[in-house]
Amino acid sequence: MTANAIEIRGLRKTYAGRRGAPGKEALGGVDLDIPAGSVFGLLGPNGAGKSTLINILAGLVIKTAGRVNIWGFDQDVNPRQSRAAIGVMPQELNLDPFFTPRGALEVQAGLYGVPKSQRRSDEILRLIGLEDKAQAYARTLSGGMRRRLLLGKALVHAPHVLVLDEPTAGVDIELRQMLWENIRRLNAEGMTIILTTHYLEEAEEMCDQIAIINHGQVVARDSTANLLARLDARMMIIVPEGPTDTLPTGDGIEVTERPDGAIALTYHAGQTNAEAVLASVRDAGIRIRDVRTEQADLQDVFLELTRSR
Repeated sequence: MTANAIEIRGLRKTYAGRRGAPGKEALGGVDLDIPAGSVFGLLGPNGAGKSTLINILAGLVIKTAGRVNIWGFDQDVNPRQSRAAIGVMPQELNLDPFFTPRGALEVQAGLYGVPKSQRRSDEILRLIGLEDKAQAYARTLSGGMRRRLLLGKALVHAPHVLVLDEPTAGVDIELRQMLWENIRRLNAEGMTIILTTHYLEEAEEMCDQIAIINHGQVVARDSTANLLARLDARMMIIVPEGPTDTLPTGDGIEVTERPDGAIALTYHAGQTNAEAVLASVRDAGIRIRDVRTEQADLQDVFLELTRSR
């Protein structure tokens, strides 16, 4: 087992322009390490370069420059070993409608050269909850079932690294919970998970570490906890005992009165402490019935890092 499941250095991809038009740079020199055994979030707005990066890892797109190392195998030197080390669950539902789930898994295993004696089709069907649909044609499966089957296909060759590209996009809550449980189970068994998602609460819940890509560059890469700590904005919500005539004031404190009568006081922990905020409330003659605090979530961090770039 290597310290990093994936190591990327100077990765660039430029798509050629049409009819002499200048090319489009999708990735502009990405450096990224993904630790083995982690659940790693890869986030970014549409067009940021996430799909290009994933497709390069999967061997579906040829990079313009740089080096990619997957589970200790250089993609240029050992392409077969590097591809065998990674499984990808794509966002698109690209399934042959005339294959059954078991047939689809068997064909996929054959493409990866997995001997029949080592195939785990029935085990995978149980894992993804399609055991009772093993002989049904894929065209008869619901959208959620098809997405589960995509996960199964990504697992047939027992990869060390599993990439999930928007796995819960457009699925119901029950399927999302099932996918989360499977991710946790596979990770507990030692598999490295790379997750791209537009649901930032999903990344906050699932990921140990996160990289944020914008305009083909990694603009942040840290543990989820450290990313959240980058924004020290806090909000204290005061519910007064009764109507208030005067709102609190204070240096570094932004005050907003809400329609329900609550008062929101925003401050930065590095400049103002909670005691000073409470003192401003008392100085305004406000008696407090209830108080709670809020702090930044991953969406705030994401917007802060991508807004001005």
